[in-house]
Amino acid sequence: MAKTYKIAVLPGDGTGPEVIAEGCKVLDAAAQKFGFKLDKAFYDLGGMRYLAIGETLTDATLDELRQFQAIYLGAIGHPDIKPGILEQGVLLKLRFALDQYINLRPVKLYPGVACPIKDKGPAEIDYCVIRENSGGLYTGIGGLSRPGTRDEVAVQQMIYTYAQVERCLRYAFEYARHNGKKARGKGPENKLALIGKSNVLTHMYALWNRVFDEVGSEYPDVKREYYHVDATCLYMVACPEMFDVLVTENMFGDIITDLAAITQGGLGVAAGGNINPQGVSMFEPIGGTAPMWTGKNAINPIAAIGAGAMMLTALGETEAGRAIEDAIAKTTPKMKSQMANEMGFTTTQVGDLVAEAL
Repeated sequence: MAKTYKIAVLPGDGTGPEVIAEGCKVLDAAAQKFGFKLDKAFYDLGGMRYLAIGETLTDATLDELRQFQAIYLGAIGHPDIKPGILEQGVLLKLRFALDQYINLRPVKLYPGVACPIKDKGPAEIDYCVIRENSGGLYTGIGGLSRPGTRDEVAVQQMIYTYAQVERCLRYAFEYARHNGKKARGKGPENKLALIGKSNVLTHMYALWNRVFDEVGSEYPDVKREYYHVDATCLYMVACPEMFDVLVTENMFGDIITDLAAITQGGLGVAAGGNINPQGVSMFEPIGGTAPMWTGKNAINPIAAIGAGAMMLTALGETEAGRAIEDAIAKTTPKMKSQMANEMGFTTTQVGDLVAEAL
């Protein structure tokens, strides 16, 4: 009997439903080929729901989502809604409530995709960033004193516990051991680099560096490295081939993954996962809602399709996930560009090409 996976699908806003439709098309093709089933339930969370009934993510809906094996997200956001409402009310609430403490961001340049860095190709742009996803500045701890006056004070605190740091770093070492360049046959060793700012954030990185060494002592097969975050940004442009697996805290991770995304062809290509290794994880394209392209069948669905591949891999359907990645690699050389309305194909046609390549 075929194995069945329960998937919650959150198409979201703007072009989210368009790219998720193509992702589901490819997922269904993979399920048929590899002999499993996807039991998909759709939820209308996002900006349109908020504008219609003033509701973001209720506790009742959150309890429903806990019953799924994975969440497949398009994009959430709306230009008519004040910044922070949907981010706090849906996206961060999902990440924190479901304890998705890892943000996993493969940085992979597919064949035929233009890289803005001269003389760099798929062999050089091939690494992964692991971002701690539940602590730091994003918890919103802090406040304002005397708002609206010249004496106003704003405080937002970066807070991490030992347990948060330890579990993130342990995940990163395990990932480097099993998915590093040596493990994939692409290098002489598996490496994990901690990205920080220990010369300025001395208290915070006294903790991160100490735990990095403590946990790292259990992984003698993984080489440990450290880079300041500003130097990391420089290396991402000058010599990205030096990287294997990077791990960092929430804010720095948010910044460097966007820089990494443009080196792999932009937000239309970059996919990511919000991971709870023991619970419900969520997979999504990195790009936003792109409202200017909504309904034009012109947005690039490759990132959403790649997120679907990550989801299958996390569910244990490794062969199917790899097959989707291979199908993407066969499709991207046929595309004129990864930019919206410049692909040489419609959104639907790109989905068809990937599904056929399976």
